[in-house]
Amino acid sequence: MARVMIVDNVAFERISMKDIISKAGHEIVAEALTGSEAIKMYPVCQPDYVIMDIAMPDDDGVAILKEMLQKYPEAKICICTALAQQAIVIEVIQAGAVDFIVKPYRAERVKQSIRRALEQ
Repeated sequence: MARVMIVDNVAFERISMKDIISKAGHEIVAEALTGSEAIKMYPVCQPDYVIMDIAMPDDDGVAILKEMLQKYPEAKICICTALAQQAIVIEVIQAGAVDFIVKPYRAERVKQSIRRALEQ
């Protein structure tokens, strides 16, 4: 079982992700609406896996990813987006993301991502 933090400013997306993660037997330890909120919450809730939207109104997902990994190098962060542009995928993986998931979320893909991240 993984302890998961969800970072997304859209309530529907968080609800959808919570449903998938809970049904897979994992625990939601935190939800953040912004990247800066996630950075503050990370040391408090100590998640095993963070799933974060790349597009938030007040944060650049790539910059937040880099900042989180600089502060918490042990963090396993998966980036999500509705736009599967190859340049973005390459950028987030090079920045240290453990995975990249395209919306809309597919339960099997999310479970696979968590499983792989925990094995690393």
